Amino acid sequence: MLEPIGVRPEDEAVYRRLLSRPDASAHDLAAALDRTVTDIGASLARLAELGLVHELPGQPARMRAARPDVAIDALAERRREELARTQLAARALLTEMPAEERYRPEEIVEVLVGWAETAARFEQLLGTTRHELMVIDRPPYVADPGRSDTSVRRLLRANVRVRGLYAPEALELPGALAEVEDAAGAGEQSRVHAGLPMKLAIGDRRLAILPLGGAGVDAAVCIRPSTLLDALIQLFELLWEQATPIVLPAPADTTGDRQLAALLASGAKDDVVARRLGTSTRTLSRRIAELMDHLHVRTRFQAGVQAARLGWLQPSAHDVEGPDDRLVDR
Repeated sequence: MLEPIGVRPEDEAVYRRLLSRPDASAHDLAAALDRTVTDIGASLARLAELGLVHELPGQPARMRAARPDVAIDALAERRREELARTQLAARALLTEMPAEERYRPEEIVEVLVGWAETAARFEQLLGTTRHELMVIDRPPYVADPGRSDTSVRRLLRANVRVRGLYAPEALELPGALAEVEDAAGAGEQSRVHAGLPMKLAIGDRRLAILPLGGAGVDAAVCIRPSTLLDALIQLFELLWEQATPIVLPAPADTTGDRQLAALLASGAKDDVVARRLGTSTRTLSRRIAELMDHLHVRTRFQAGVQAARLGWLQPSAHDVEGPDDRLVDR
């Protein structure tokens, strides 16, 4: 189980034994695992170097296993840092290749065939992104949304900048709007755009995955640094500027009006908003009318502007770009 973070199987057996027998000596471990004391000593030395065990004071010499939730997390983080350095070194090695080999067309654009290959490459992109992730999100999906969401949360915890552009139909799926709001609360910059032309994911502005749309087309292209990748990045930035930020209700929302205003500002349709609030569309229509009356406005657009002016709406975490009048989908 611990081999991926540099622990040999025979050393892992010693570590597990120490977890269950904290005061075991080297002789005890040797007898329990049917190994020589010399072998056990070598395993303990390697485990100590990795920070998985430490020596207890006194005689005879005994080792105590470190808490796995702390020690293994530290090892995993160290391994991630080593892999990141290796990736940077691999990119530096590109300079040793002749220019004509570095920029061959087949090296710039790679065709991914099948949903399984596309989903695997998307997970790989998430796993190797270190600075910025840019995503255009719209159905249908080839990867497991739950697994992708977990990977994105890991990036947010690592202080990676994550920007998500969502098509309105992406928010109509059951639970999707709540998930987007949770991601925004965790630090994702989230916006809605009604005219997204495609799905797209870009990691660190060095690698893009572009699914090929159309009926019966089950493929995607993986694009590396090139003018094509530059164009996709520019397209994302243009769409981002045009998009509507997803806003969250202010914390002190005693009547639910602020949550309703935030949901309307997200651009979600009435049935999605009703499902999120756990009410019927008829009741929602009445609440919207009451909200507009309370704000002394006639249209939803005016309601959104007035709610923003009153401080009811706050941009998704870290998304402070754009004036208030862009908080409402026109």
